[in-house]
Amino acid sequence: MPSNSIGEKFCVTSFGESHGAGIGVVIDGVPAGINLDIVFIQSRLDKRKPGSSDSVSPRKEQDSFNFLSGVFEGKSTGAPLCIWIANKDAKPTDYDNLKDVFRPSHADFTYAQKYGIRDHKGGGRSSARVTAAWVAAGAVAELMLAHTGMQVYTYVKQIYIHAINPLTSLLQIQQMDNKLNCPDETAAQLMQSAIYNAIETKDSLGGVVSTQIEDVPVGLGEPVFNKFQAKIAQYIFSLNAVKGLQFGKGFQLVEHKGSEVNDAWQMVDGMFKTKTNYSGGLQGGISNGMPIYFETAFKPTATIGVQQETVNSAGKDVQLEVKGRHDPCVVPRAVPIVSALTWLALADLYLLQKTNTLSQITL
Repeated sequence: MPSNSIGEKFCVTSFGESHGAGIGVVIDGVPAGINLDIVFIQSRLDKRKPGSSDSVSPRKEQDSFNFLSGVFEGKSTGAPLCIWIANKDAKPTDYDNLKDVFRPSHADFTYAQKYGIRDHKGGGRSSARVTAAWVAAGAVAELMLAHTGMQVYTYVKQIYIHAINPLTSLLQIQQMDNKLNCPDETAAQLMQSAIYNAIETKDSLGGVVSTQIEDVPVGLGEPVFNKFQAKIAQYIFSLNAVKGLQFGKGFQLVEHKGSEVNDAWQMVDGMFKTKTNYSGGLQGGISNGMPIYFETAFKPTATIGVQQETVNSAGKDVQLEVKGRHDPCVVPRAVPIVSALTWLALADLYLLQKTNTLSQITL
């Protein structure tokens, strides 16, 4: 499969650059007859767009979109669905001083070496700007799967050294109301202060985004190379700045014995459930009917205003102070992107299950 495409049955092809004419996606595999609610899709894009607060990039993009194909009278036709988002606030000249400089921890050097050509304007193809179109595609996947009852809850668990207290219910997540997408108001205030400090010192912060998928039918995920967690990982690790991913208790499991963390089965109201959920709702790479839980770790934003040592394309040492517009912490805006990528993975897993003729499971 081409490197700009992802998914087997619900295939998404991404295109566009940060400071080009625009960005978009082509989705092949959307079943005919899906109600493509424009207001709903735009609401998902609004959660990701820049310029929404003083804690994120000041770039002003409305991220309004157009369908270029695959839609008739508000419903999908079964043909490839093309979504286009124009760039309205591109400022390519802001990056003229970076034309021959390799920024630390960016894709500048690797792109130049791989392709022999590099779009230095905001990172070009490597920019997180392209994820806006992924969010639109994720909204289409969410609409397609609305009848299944599945729900994806994504939120900020940690920024820098500040983490939320353990959640006791989904109610806190559903009712969260702050620009950091954090369900713990006390922790959110500490996170906000840390971000303001990073802005003042021209530095950046990283953090952790948590995702919980509820009401997942039993049987999603293929047994070997398309395990549920492998599919999720393929999508999530495609996102900029992601450096870690764990399911259930993840790395904490190594500190316990099997007798302490095995998820025992029980019958509750005529349904099979596990007494605990250390595995995060997955066994053998297949959903077991319990909530699926995973966490995504993001490194601090690579673009910072602090003076750094680096080299230019001629190999000469230079001092670099990056100007322009960027997020001091990508974590709050990563929440709707992680959610969208999760929906895209679910859409592909769902359609794969529908074509699995060996399965006796009805979804």
